[in-house]
Amino acid sequence: MFGPGSLTWRINGESVLLLGGGRALILQVAHPGVAAGVARFSNYRAEPWKRLYRTLDTTLAIVFGDREASVAASARLRRLHERVTGTDDRGEPYRALDPELLLWVHATLIDTSLTIYERYVKRLSAAELDRYYEEMKTLGDAYWIPREAMPADYAAFRSYWDSMLAGSLRITDTTHDVADAVLRPELMPLAWPAVELVRLVTVGTLPPEVRTQLELPWSANRERALAASQTAVRRLLPVLPALVRRFPKARAGVLR
Repeated sequence: MFGPGSLTWRINGESVLLLGGGRALILQVAHPGVAAGVARFSNYRAEPWKRLYRTLDTTLAIVFGDREASVAASARLRRLHERVTGTDDRGEPYRALDPELLLWVHATLIDTSLTIYERYVKRLSAAELDRYYEEMKTLGDAYWIPREAMPADYAAFRSYWDSMLAGSLRITDTTHDVADAVLRPELMPLAWPAVELVRLVTVGTLPPEVRTQLELPWSANRERALAASQTAVRRLLPVLPALVRRFPKARAGVLR
């Protein structure tokens, strides 16, 4: 679907994007329709990171797989979504294949990938941002989002993103539950340093509007700690072997 020369392979293959997983998940369930589907059809309270892994694994299969693997992953995604229907906490109907919901989930992945990549890997030029978004429209096809439902270009995507943050999202009990499960997972003490880094990145990179509505504390000291983490990771990445730096499916795509 893409290839070694694409920005999608360059950006989406970076394993550091895992730092943005919690951010993407929280933003997705800030939409009441998505939140209702997640609450009814997944065990997000006990296994938020497993749900995130399944989403990531499907995306990587579509992006880095050969044509057969990409098509199969896309079809599997549609089958899973076909059964996800119901009503949200206010009685409004939703269905997972609604282009509005699909677009919002896709948008959270685009914005999160760019946010983490530009903070922890390198900045992108305006031309690269435009090109990356064009490639993401192709990925949107694989997510079964109609072309006419997607913003026409990167500038339009940013306008769409701002409009969603300004009034189309709503924090529900599910949003709070997911945020709590992401930020306070029940893990062994050995994993606490990694959890603290993920928590720092998740809260620090959330849009201020969402962070405020979730009542997540933030401070100048936390902002400085976030900046320090970015500096440290940027210095470390160039010396890491591909075995660590790149997702396995990304490495397999290059080898193929």
